[in-house]
Amino acid sequence: MKGKDKIKNALGHKDTKVPMDFGSNAVTGMHVSVVAALRDHYGLKKRPVKVNEPFQMLGEVDEELKNAIGVDVDGIYPRRTIFGFQNTNWKEWRTPWGQDVLVPGDFQVLQENGNTLLYPKGDRSARPSGRMPSSGFFFDSIIRQPPIEEDKLDPGDNLEEFEPISDEDLTYYRQETEKLAGTGRAVFVNFGGTGLGDIALVPAPFLTEPKGIRDVTEWYISTVSRRDYIHAVFSKQVEIALGNLRKIHDVTGDRVDAMFLCGTDFGTQSSTFCSLETFDELYFPYYEKMTRWIHQNTGWKVFKHSCGAVKGFIPRFIDAGFDILNPVQASAAGMDPATLKKEFGHNLVFWGGGVDTQKTLPFGTPEEVREQVLKRLEIFSPKGGFVFNAIHNVQAKTPVENVVAMIDAVHEFNGRD
Repeated sequence: MKGKDKIKNALGHKDTKVPMDFGSNAVTGMHVSVVAALRDHYGLKKRPVKVNEPFQMLGEVDEELKNAIGVDVDGIYPRRTIFGFQNTNWKEWRTPWGQDVLVPGDFQVLQENGNTLLYPKGDRSARPSGRMPSSGFFFDSIIRQPPIEEDKLDPGDNLEEFEPISDEDLTYYRQETEKLAGTGRAVFVNFGGTGLGDIALVPAPFLTEPKGIRDVTEWYISTVSRRDYIHAVFSKQVEIALGNLRKIHDVTGDRVDAMFLCGTDFGTQSSTFCSLETFDELYFPYYEKMTRWIHQNTGWKVFKHSCGAVKGFIPRFIDAGFDILNPVQASAAGMDPATLKKEFGHNLVFWGGGVDTQKTLPFGTPEEVREQVLKRLEIFSPKGGFVFNAIHNVQAKTPVENVVAMIDAVHEFNGRD
């Protein structure tokens, strides 16, 4: 059975061999060091791995590795990275941990006090927008919040990055979806522009001179104290997004199986970032407006990323029109896999949750990894509604033997009669 068929069955809540995704988007990937280790394990040609998502230093899971792993999904990232430059003109770079990788030509860095500082859009005349400590494995955004003058706050300043889609982007999505049409895998796309208050995007690491509210703490405060401002931002953002989605659908049609709508996290390890009342007022109407258009006009399934303890939010996610929840953080409070499957498995596809990436995968034994993966598959797989992935990205320093045990366990489960 082709990967595309497995994904369609899973999305349609039909019994199927469990499909697997690694690398289709920025929350289902693997650190570039793990990708290199897997290539070595499978005996693939030694060469520097492309960093196709520099914020988290995710490595490209290319055609060779997809085939070796048995991946069922092809992913299309936005044309520009979170730091505002394109994944083109690849060049070699030595990471702080000593790995030779490939980075885009506009990946421009400065070494300062043991930190690696990364420039937005590759513009060395701007202030750096990303920082990787010497002992780190990924970048953090540098907060570049301009002084806030309450009487001069303009919601338009937080809309600088949301604009009508360019002809270049439309050509990119048309060409990329056409290119993947014959792979036999499902197609997953992040078109961008629909992430309401995604905290990774608020600091605008892709802008050279961000304006508006760009401090993470200040943004969360604003969801309470400047709610009219947030409504104005979301309302205009959704207006622009709907116009873009219409144009995108015109050039991609139903070559797309699933799309990333929003990565705003609503859960912590033990609780939530806001109340259900706040969600219903501030987020729900805008989510619902976008998902309604998508479901009425396309065949795309809608993917919602939210880490943490969000069991209480899941009914509202479903009502808002989300088809898919990721990463299904089973280690968070109240996120018991069996309970989630029983209560929501008929309405929601769980994309992830296959193994704990906080403890089991990085620190367990291969047998412990295998046992947990098989148990999660037994819980999540009946009547479809499950795409195997870890809980968020596979992190640096995860033992490759554990990653292989995870992958092998999926194939073991799918090979059962």
